[in-house]
Amino acid sequence: MEDALLLGVEGVKKTILHGGTSELPKFITGTKVTFHFRTQLCNDERTVLDDSKKVGIPMELVIGNMFKMEVWETLLSSMRIGEVAEFWCDIIHTGMYPIVAKSLRRIAEGKDPVDWHIHTCGIANMFAYHTLGYEDLDELQKEPQPLYFVLELLKVEQPSEYNRESWALNDEERLKAVPVLHGQGNKLYKMGRYEEATLKYKEAIICIKNVQTKEKSWEAPWLKLEKMALTLTLNYCQCLLRMEEYYEVIEHTSDIINQHPGVMKAFYLRGKAHVEVWNEEEAKRDFEKVLELDPGMKKAVRKELAVLNMRMEEKKEEDKLKYKVIHNHVNCGHWTDKLSNPQYIQTTKSEEN
Repeated sequence: MEDALLLGVEGVKKTILHGGTSELPKFITGTKVTFHFRTQLCNDERTVLDDSKKVGIPMELVIGNMFKMEVWETLLSSMRIGEVAEFWCDIIHTGMYPIVAKSLRRIAEGKDPVDWHIHTCGIANMFAYHTLGYEDLDELQKEPQPLYFVLELLKVEQPSEYNRESWALNDEERLKAVPVLHGQGNKLYKMGRYEEATLKYKEAIICIKNVQTKEKSWEAPWLKLEKMALTLTLNYCQCLLRMEEYYEVIEHTSDIINQHPGVMKAFYLRGKAHVEVWNEEEAKRDFEKVLELDPGMKKAVRKELAVLNMRMEEKKEEDKLKYKVIHNHVNCGHWTDKLSNPQYIQTTKSEEN
């Protein structure tokens, strides 16, 4: 192990654990870096918070892409391929780690790295540490502290050597990608390829949300992005309706309504979802709200209420049939029990004699 090296960056110390096998790679804007990381507390036990090797998923980031853990770009840019190094980073570099770790853990759990359908107002954002969902990260966010990062550099790819996915784009490129993804989603929807369309809409929403997190909530730039995300989320819900994912539609549209109670289409889609799961009163309330917000929807609402009445009649018939089957089953069981009872058989024979 080599002695700790200062990188010329305040609050950072480096110790090389295993030397690399190549020259120092070229790190320019757009370079994609693949690496493993282990994060440890600076306590006597060196408690491990996260370990990408245990999860089995290496980390990827693109240099110059405003990654929340900016210090990682600095650390990786000092490494050779195959090198393993330990970095001590002071508190000035670790404040954003809980947010980054939450996203990485969600990916490892097979979930979305960002809660793209959840909207929080400015006041809620002040207390965002309550929503991380991991006790150790909540503690770290409330009381930031120095951390150790053990990094292993696996691969370095120049911008021309890989296909750039939306996560690897900078903010300007993300915003340019949104209308393209939106158009692709619309085309797939018209072709009846609803699941594929949801992926396009979702990718566009994530692009917007990644940019939106850097804007101040409820100010003009943030609101402009919010309006774009709203349109895409409603399109996403339209696809889910076609895919018969009714409860998911109710969840997403309710999120929209809670933050934007004047969005007619959210009430309309939620009402349609309620119809499909026989929530009669909820559906009626939503359709009443649709008419309140847009009286021009009278014809469409009348049609949906007719569908609701038909669905409720079908349910009544189904319930009657189920009751009849259960009732017959119970009666058959009653007589079967009697016929298998020796005392009942003996009494019946006596009566016959």
